[in-house]
Amino acid sequence: MTEEITRLGNGLTVVSHTMGHLETTSLGIWVGVGSRHESPEENGISHLLEHMSFKGTASRTAREIAEEIEAVGGELNAATGLDTTAYFARVLKGDEGVALELLADILLNSRFSPDELEREREVILQEIAGVRDMPEDIAFELLNEAAYPEQAVGRTILGPAANVRRFAPADLSRFLECHYRPQRMVLSAAGAIRHAPLVRHAEALFGGLTDAKIVGEDRAHYRGGIRWHHKRFEQSHLALAFEGPSFRDPQYLTAQVFSGLFGGGMSSRLFQEAREKRGLCYSIYSSAWGLADTGLLAVHAATGTGTMASLIDVTGGELDDVGRNGPSAAELGRAKAQLKAGLLMSLESSSARAEQMARHMLAYGRIIGSDELVQRVDAVTIEDVGHFAKHLGAGTASVAVVGAGKASQKLATLAGQRMAKGAVNAEAKTA
Repeated sequence: MTEEITRLGNGLTVVSHTMGHLETTSLGIWVGVGSRHESPEENGISHLLEHMSFKGTASRTAREIAEEIEAVGGELNAATGLDTTAYFARVLKGDEGVALELLADILLNSRFSPDELEREREVILQEIAGVRDMPEDIAFELLNEAAYPEQAVGRTILGPAANVRRFAPADLSRFLECHYRPQRMVLSAAGAIRHAPLVRHAEALFGGLTDAKIVGEDRAHYRGGIRWHHKRFEQSHLALAFEGPSFRDPQYLTAQVFSGLFGGGMSSRLFQEAREKRGLCYSIYSSAWGLADTGLLAVHAATGTGTMASLIDVTGGELDDVGRNGPSAAELGRAKAQLKAGLLMSLESSSARAEQMARHMLAYGRIIGSDELVQRVDAVTIEDVGHFAKHLGAGTASVAVVGAGKASQKLATLAGQRMAKGAVNAEAKTA
């Protein structure tokens, strides 16, 4: 297992992990720019830019890009997030140069043809329309808006349809020039890769990028509140969240451990109590994620409108109980085992490993080794988790309910009141 890091003169970072037993390589460019770097008028442009990067360059048409990567049996794709945009590929051993040249071409030489923009604009408008048919997606959009109102972090990655209809090629070029700077970019590769040739190739392709002052993002401020949508679906969807630690916070792994025992698997509290014992829902889960300055501990479940109140009460009750009594040693051990297994199993996937290294470099400026991660997980105690749960319960909740028609507002209000009740109880016990 060999990891190597090189920083080019212009600030671009090259990181690789040689996995000698593999016959394929995963590689990509991760840019530390996403929807949180957009102004309200720009909301959605990061995602549109990602799409348009594949629609033709100065030397290749969109079809030629697709044919060239598939001619070597490879795959080429991209993804936009709140704080990163990734352009990545997977190819057979020996074809890394093909993938890297294509990635460089779409990042550095995209034409943003007006005709291609019109076609892709319609594709994204259909993608936005598709979200309106997916209650879980609506719920999480509303949840983020409740958690971070009138902030970039709380807006959708796809952006509003009005913005997508308005963006012009010049807007894309301007955003690219302003934000896609080499000191914000990581070339990460894992699998059948050799570091020295990768660095030489990166220098030849990306060495001409110039360093410049980069535009940062506004600090996120968690607020919390309730949101609802009156559209009716077959099920009512509940999404609720509390502010969690950022990925730079020492408690970040405590949040991960808590999420695991709270709603991370079939043995978790929420699954056992809400599904197995009471039959309130088919699926219920929690998740913990973080950005550089904030994070969320979120729960999602879907149930019938008539059973939503019971589901809300069960969720609040389990949170109160962990905060009051802490987890058992057995459930803490299971949650730690799950988290460690997920971390270590990801090392067996070249794609997951390339992404992990890139995100570590963007977030921490170094790769956090598996031994260190395991030690951090092992260090989380029953007291840490209990204190974390109590802190969550004392905070302001964000709530979204979708699918119950006109009853959605009433149920969202009920959920907000139930979570606030837990906060009052927590404050009273602390006093």
